[in-house]
Amino acid sequence: MPRSTTHHAPTPREGRRPRLRTAAIATGVVAVAAGGLYVAGLVATGDDISAGTRVGGVDIGGMSRADAEAKLAAEAPAAWSAPIPVRVGDGASTVTPASAGLTVDLAKTAELAADPSRDPFTVIGRLFSSGDREIQPVLAYDADKANATVAELAKKNDRAVREGSVAFREGKAVATRPVAGQKLDTGKAVETLRAAYPTTGASPVTLPVAVTEPKLPAAEVTRFLDTYANPAVSGPVTLTAGADRLRISAATLGDHLTVKNENGRLAADLDAEALLRDPDVADPISSLTGAPVEATLGVRDGKVVVESEGRPGHEVTAKALGDAVRPLLTRSGAAARTAAVTTTVTQPELTSGSLARLGITEQMSTFTVNFPSAPYRTTNIGRAAELINGSIVQPGEVWSFNRTVGERTPDNGFVDGTMILDGQYRSAPGGGVSAMATTMFNAMFFAGVKPVEYGAHSFYIERYPAGREATVAWGQLDLKFRNDTGKPIYIKAGATDSSVTVSFLGTKKYDSVEAVAGERTNLTKPKKAEGTGKACVPQPPLEGFDISVDRVFKNDGAEVKRETFKTHYTPRDEVTCKPVDEPAEETDAR
Repeated sequence: MPRSTTHHAPTPREGRRPRLRTAAIATGVVAVAAGGLYVAGLVATGDDISAGTRVGGVDIGGMSRADAEAKLAAEAPAAWSAPIPVRVGDGASTVTPASAGLTVDLAKTAELAADPSRDPFTVIGRLFSSGDREIQPVLAYDADKANATVAELAKKNDRAVREGSVAFREGKAVATRPVAGQKLDTGKAVETLRAAYPTTGASPVTLPVAVTEPKLPAAEVTRFLDTYANPAVSGPVTLTAGADRLRISAATLGDHLTVKNENGRLAADLDAEALLRDPDVADPISSLTGAPVEATLGVRDGKVVVESEGRPGHEVTAKALGDAVRPLLTRSGAAARTAAVTTTVTQPELTSGSLARLGITEQMSTFTVNFPSAPYRTTNIGRAAELINGSIVQPGEVWSFNRTVGERTPDNGFVDGTMILDGQYRSAPGGGVSAMATTMFNAMFFAGVKPVEYGAHSFYIERYPAGREATVAWGQLDLKFRNDTGKPIYIKAGATDSSVTVSFLGTKKYDSVEAVAGERTNLTKPKKAEGTGKACVPQPPLEGFDISVDRVFKNDGAEVKRETFKTHYTPRDEVTCKPVDEPAEETDAR
C-alpha cells in the first residue's frame, strides 16, 4: 500500500520572517540617510540662525544669537535711529526715535531670528528650501518717553485761534491777520509714531491735530483794509465854515476811530464827541466859530442894567462834526476829502431882553476889600477878578472858587506873592488871592446864599473883618456856595491897584442880611520864631483868639433866621528871617 504524505501550513511567524527582515533593512537604510541629511542640515544651518536670514537688510544667517545681536548693533539700518520727520498741522519738526522711546530690541530680534526648532524634519527641510528669510525687528517702546516727546511737540505747535482785526495806530491802519488754532491729539500722536517706526521713506509722518478756524476770514480783513481803513487815514480831512478852514490830520482821525466785528463783518465807527474834545480839533474850532458873548451887567440907581450887549456865537456840534467827517473817510485825495461843516448859532444867555425873565433885577449884595498896593497883588487879584467876573450861577448850582479861577500858575496869569505857608508869611505863586476870596465870601454872606465850603486863615489878618474872611488853596481848600434863591445870580467882580469889589446881582430872598460879631475870647499870646529860606517874609506878632459872627436874615425889618459862624485864630508869631538856599514848602494861600 502506498505511503501517504502529510503537508502542514506554515505558522504566522514562520510565514512573515522574510518580509520583516526586508522592511528592517529598508528602514535602516532610510534612517542612515536621514541621519546624514540631519547632520548635513545642522552643518548647513549653522549654530542658531539659518543661512540666508536677514533683519532690515542685515545678513545674520549662520550666526549664533550673540553674534547676530552684535552684528545688528554694529550695522543697524539708518531707519532704526534716524530722526523721524513729522508734520503737526502747518508746522514741521523731527522726532529722535530713542528720545521718543522707540528702539529695536536686538536680543529679542536675534532670538526671533534663531531657528524655531532643531528637530530632524525642520532641519532637513531647510536643506531643500530656497530663498532668504526676512525677519521683522522686535520693537521696544517706552511709554513715558513717548508721552514726554509728544507733549513737547504739543507745547511747540499748539496755538490758540487768532481772530483777524484792524486797528488805527499813529495814523496808520494796522491789520492782524487771522490764524487758525491747532491742538495736537497727544494720545493718537503717540500711536501714530509707534505705527510709523521705523520709517521707510523721507515723507513726514502726519500727526493728528484738532483745528479751530477763526470766525473772521482773512478775506474780510483785506476787504475792510481796501474799502475803509486805508482810505480813512490816507491823509487829512479839511472842513470849511465860510472862509475859515479846519484841517484834521490822519493821526488825529485814527485816534477816534474804532473797529468792531459785527457777525463776521468789520465795521468802523467815528467817536465824534471825542474828536470834538481833542485839542487838535477843539482849539482850531474855537477860533473858527466862537462862543456867544454874554452881556455885561452893572447897577444904576439900585437896578441892574446892561452895560454892553451880548452877541451870538457859532458852534460846531459833535453831530455836525461827525456828519461832515464820516463821508470823507472812504475817499482819497485832498479835494475829495474836503467838505463844509454846519455851524449852529448860539445866543447869549444874558441880553437886555432876558434880564427880567431870568430874575436878575437887583443888587443882592456888594463888598469891597482894600489892600496895600503891591505889583504882585495888582496882578494876582486883578487876574482872579477877571476870571470870576460875569459868572452866572443857576438856581441850585454850586459855584466854586477853584474851579472858576483855576490853579494859580504862571500859565494861568499868576505870579509869586506873599502867602501864609505853615503858619508864616512866605513867597509863593498866587500870593494875594485871599483878598479876592475874602471879598467873595462877604458878598456871598450878605447875599444870603448857602455856604458849602470855606475856611479862614490860620491867623488873623487885620485888614479883613474878624470871623468873616476866607482863604483858598489849590487842591486843599475851596470856597463854594449854593444858589438857593430860586433865580440865577450874576457875579460882577473888579479890582484896582488897592481894592477889589464883588457884587451879586439877582433877586433877593431876604430884605436884608446883617452881621453881628461877638467878643474875642480865648486870647493866646504869640511866640518868637526864626524863619529860613529865600521865601521867608518877616511878620509882626498878633495874639490868637476865637470869635463868633451871626448872620441875621430879615424880612420887613423882622428877624426870620440866624446862623452862627465860629472861627479860631492861632497866634501870629513874631518871625525874623535868616535866608538859606533851601526852598520852603508851599501850602495854603493868602
